[in-house]
Amino acid sequence: MAQAKLTPNRTGDYDTHLRTGKVRLSFPHLFDKYDKSGKYQAQFIISKKDKECVKLLEHCIEEAKSYGKATKWGNVVPKKLKISVKDGDEDADEYPEQAGSLIVTAKSSYKPSVYDKDGSEAFDAEELYAGCYVQAIIEAYPYDADGSKGVAFALLGVKKLAEGERFGGGGASVSDDDFDEADEDEDDDLGI
Repeated sequence: MAQAKLTPNRTGDYDTHLRTGKVRLSFPHLFDKYDKSGKYQAQFIISKKDKECVKLLEHCIEEAKSYGKATKWGNVVPKKLKISVKDGDEDADEYPEQAGSLIVTAKSSYKPSVYDKDGSEAFDAEELYAGCYVQAIIEAYPYDADGSKGVAFALLGVKKLAEGERFGGGGASVSDDDFDEADEDEDDDLGI
């Protein structure tokens, strides 16, 4: 069973690196950058019942705030700080799979490490789809850009753990048997 834990971060000064437990993948852009942000990104649906992961996520956010206070925000944590975590219950009418969860958005300018269930590097975006179960490694960090201050998450890596029901429908599949035999005379009727 995948368990959440803190892992060493780049500086070692703050515990802001989180390896999640088993979470659901949503809105994945792991192989190509998302057009709107120009970054690789994904959302991770963390059940509020996963107390350990939630506790460690909150710890990473507090550590990033401390780091931001010391290095970016003039020894003050801003009152209106943006955090890249939202309560899934807020959008549960539109996205029922988010009910009872926290939603973490993580982004990266660089392609994250992506692995299949067997631990080999993944190359097929169809394998890591919205709704499958994954383990993610993310890093909380403070930012101060364009008048906006907050804590965001860097997307470092994702490993698929298990299949899950796909989110968003994706359309019904069809086979060759679903099509009529083409009749060459029909082309004349259509003026082709």
